[in-house]
Amino acid sequence: MQISVGDVLTLKIEKLTNLGLGMARPEGFVVFVENSCPEDVIKAEIIKKNKHYATAKILELINPSPMRTEVFCKMQKICGACQLQYISYDAQLKYKREIVQDLLKGLSVEVRDVIPSPDIKEYRHKIQYPIGQTKNSKRILAGYYKTGTHDIVNIKYCPIQPSYCDDIIEFIRNNTVKCGISGYDENSHKGELRHVLIRTSSLNQKSLVVLVVNADFASKGIIKLGNDIYENLKNISGVIVNFNNKKTNLILGEKSKTIIGNNYIEEILCDKIFKVGAKTFFQVNPKSADNIFRYIKNYISSEFKKPVILDAYAGITAFGICLSDIAEKIVSVEEVNDSVELAENIIKENEIKNIEIHCSDAGKFFSKEVLLGRQFNITVLDPPRKGCTTTSLDYALKLTKDKIIYVSCNPATLARDLKYLTEHGAKIESVQPFDMFPHTYHIENVAILDVQKL
Repeated sequence: MQISVGDVLTLKIEKLTNLGLGMARPEGFVVFVENSCPEDVIKAEIIKKNKHYATAKILELINPSPMRTEVFCKMQKICGACQLQYISYDAQLKYKREIVQDLLKGLSVEVRDVIPSPDIKEYRHKIQYPIGQTKNSKRILAGYYKTGTHDIVNIKYCPIQPSYCDDIIEFIRNNTVKCGISGYDENSHKGELRHVLIRTSSLNQKSLVVLVVNADFASKGIIKLGNDIYENLKNISGVIVNFNNKKTNLILGEKSKTIIGNNYIEEILCDKIFKVGAKTFFQVNPKSADNIFRYIKNYISSEFKKPVILDAYAGITAFGICLSDIAEKIVSVEEVNDSVELAENIIKENEIKNIEIHCSDAGKFFSKEVLLGRQFNITVLDPPRKGCTTTSLDYALKLTKDKIIYVSCNPATLARDLKYLTEHGAKIESVQPFDMFPHTYHIENVAILDVQKL
């Protein structure tokens, strides 16, 4: 089809892609449209085109899809954090199941209906705001980046995070300059305060505030701001300064210092209390995470009596701790020392006696265990978004007697890794999606694989 930039077309949206874009195919040529919904009929302008597809923007909604709903945040189209807020929640769940089904096509597995998030507002308990400053008025900006840019959208109200987080950010906005602190300029690499990270507890509503500075020391102004936050706002567990003076997209630097209060919040999963620090990996939606942990725990307790479990990519050993009372032994491996130290404290405070923790790269640990001939009834894999290496998957197959439970936040890498595992003899027993991130295209999955016949 002959399509050029600037052309205006009438399109019917067929489906959503795994990145949340509507897809139309006029005369078979693929056109992607942001903020569109399956069954929408729209008038759209082509804004980009290459050999294989084009991108368009909506000019007019001619016939809206019945799946559409009113957005509840006026910033939805600007900040880019809630790509699917204009689609009804039931339709979001249906769409997310279809994403997983499409990516797992050819693996002969039925994807179950998505287990919804218990909360679809105020569910996000980890907030990371870049900080900037206007050139003329010197007003402090704090919010998310506008889609596809590093332009800060100044967010004063965000309905997907607890409302008291808005109060914390507003206090920081109003008091940063008063404390003699400048906002960060990414282009010049100047300015003191570059990010604010907030971790909030669904257990007791306390918040840990992390001030990320473009320096290797805490200035008097930063110390004053930290103390002011602690003294003037409710339910602040503690305030930390984190030092990151490198030209990098990473938010947190290696070193932190507590200004006042605690350096953690407390969370609960499967009736176990966890301490969560600034750099600790912990799910941003604790109630949905609890659904995942209980689902895995219920499955294991129904299939096994006191198994030996390997908890790989363990973070603060959340799976190991939650599964400890149904296991004979848990062996946990995690490479981040801060997470291992927190895990050891949590294990001690929960009086758990059957967990063995190793601070190690997962691949190196697997290699050593294979040489020792140790095996586990169950291996729980919970890797980062990039998934597992083929070497780690090979080791997991060798180390596991019965089941591999693969927890994934990225359906694409899950599909890749499940394909590899099945090609090497494993059988997919089930795939259960969970909605950890309402109003976004992200979806969490738990895949259970049988390896007994290898």
